[in-house]
Amino acid sequence: MSIATADAAGLLSQLTPLIRDAGKVIMDIYATDFDVTKKGDESPVTQADQKAEDVILAGLAKIAPGVPVVAEEAVAAGKIPDVSDRFFLVDPLDGTKEFISRNGEFTVNIALIENGKPVLGLVFAPAVGGAAGRLFTGAAGLGAWLEDAEGKREIKTRAVPAEGLTVVASRSHGDETALDAFLNGRAVASRTNAGSSLKLCLVAAGEADLYPRLGRTMEWDIAAGDAVLRAAGGRVTVVADGADLRYGKPGFDNPHFAASGA
Repeated sequence: MSIATADAAGLLSQLTPLIRDAGKVIMDIYATDFDVTKKGDESPVTQADQKAEDVILAGLAKIAPGVPVVAEEAVAAGKIPDVSDRFFLVDPLDGTKEFISRNGEFTVNIALIENGKPVLGLVFAPAVGGAAGRLFTGAAGLGAWLEDAEGKREIKTRAVPAEGLTVVASRSHGDETALDAFLNGRAVASRTNAGSSLKLCLVAAGEADLYPRLGRTMEWDIAAGDAVLRAAGGRVTVVADGADLRYGKPGFDNPHFAASGA
């Protein structure tokens, strides 16, 4: 029996304080004059990335012992576990460029994958929405929620308004030409930018309708947001064939995809 179906609510309740702890570590470093270094692929990394990942990995080892964890910084260091039908995907600081530029649009991400599908996810934006941040959670069969300064409430995707789509795009990785081509022929009411996995959560919360990503991403970048979105009634599909995006792929990189509310 899978963790998600046996006690998804219980697992979410255990992971919530853990992801908030990781967020506190990040915010403590965010308040300092932190250093930025480069990984082997020239992407930026900070002390916050590694410290938050350490907190999450230690917590997952206690909460779900024996379940493999694919975590961004560990993978960068060559620590790649064998994964099969059930594993966690962790991005301790998605939106490192946003963190460095101090615009607040970065997130902590924990997702549980079962049989290639993201069945449970938490996305925490500690620097958005006041002192409590914004915490998005969701699990297959249970639903999705947003917890912020206004309390905790269920979220669902919306039907596309009559005036057209609200499209959200990447703040740091935009390709306007490709996006224009993708949207050609669609009724678009507005386009906005956001950082990190917040884009998926905006669609899940009915604050946007479509997030096309026409560039390279890794599974840990989007799995938690994907889980929240699916739990809220949405989908993440591969642009090339319309199939639902799957996880545990060789190399853990994603094809171009589109996240939508319906």
